[in-house]
Amino acid sequence: MHIRSSVLRLAALSLGLVFAAGAGAAEEAQLVESINAYRSQVQRCAGQASEELPPLAADPRLVLPVAGGGDLQQALNAVAYPLVNVQAISLSGPRDAQAAMKVLQESFCQVVLDPQFVDIGVSRLERDWRIVLARPLLGGRLGDWQAEGQQLLAQLNAARAQPRQCGGQSFVAAAPLAWNATLGAAAETHSRAMANGNFFAHKDRDGRTPGDRAELAGYSGRQIGENIAAGLDAARRVVDGWLASPGHCANLMNPQFSELGAAYAVDPKSDAGIYWTALFGAP
Repeated sequence: MHIRSSVLRLAALSLGLVFAAGAGAAEEAQLVESINAYRSQVQRCAGQASEELPPLAADPRLVLPVAGGGDLQQALNAVAYPLVNVQAISLSGPRDAQAAMKVLQESFCQVVLDPQFVDIGVSRLERDWRIVLARPLLGGRLGDWQAEGQQLLAQLNAARAQPRQCGGQSFVAAAPLAWNATLGAAAETHSRAMANGNFFAHKDRDGRTPGDRAELAGYSGRQIGENIAAGLDAARRVVDGWLASPGHCANLMNPQFSELGAAYAVDPKSDAGIYWTALFGAP
């Protein structure tokens, strides 16, 4: 395995394996789908449990030539991708998406489960694969956390207004959520903690759960749920990601929840740059 890094925090990883030959159509798309299914569930990786992650968005600018082992920054600059961080995984040998996914799970789970990455491109030439995961620059058009929290509320209520399938669960349309300032303050505190502490988890550095944080903030509701996201620079993108993730989707469609507080926080020194928290409550 060869690893290259630079001050731009770029990395390229490669792994050579031997698998039987054979290929099918649309294997690249199947691998993206498999990666997103893997990310959507809690996984054990490097001795730790991951969080459920929204899906990566397929970006054609990240579909780079398999044999092109040159400078990733130059390659993405050439296609106008506003790069912050990227990792490219090269596999030699897997005959199909299923075999490639097995290698990713066994040898590259930390890359695939990194919450900072939001976009993906997969290219393939016979038994050679190149998987590029990237995080772009933030758009810089966000309002303050209260304004974006209200925008997130509007997007969530629009989603709840329609019947929806969340993985294996079916949900009828749910009543709209009402803004709760106490939950909003708790959400902002957790988003800020993740951004400043450079972590992505429902449990904070002091071991507090979403319910603990809501109670400490003064919320006396009987039920709490939480969705988090990272690396996304618009409320609409955050909600779209949650809707595409069965666990997050079920949380936001849960008819027992009637209140919401939501916020984002930014720290350019953190891995993902921006972190979102939505706290759902039932009084």
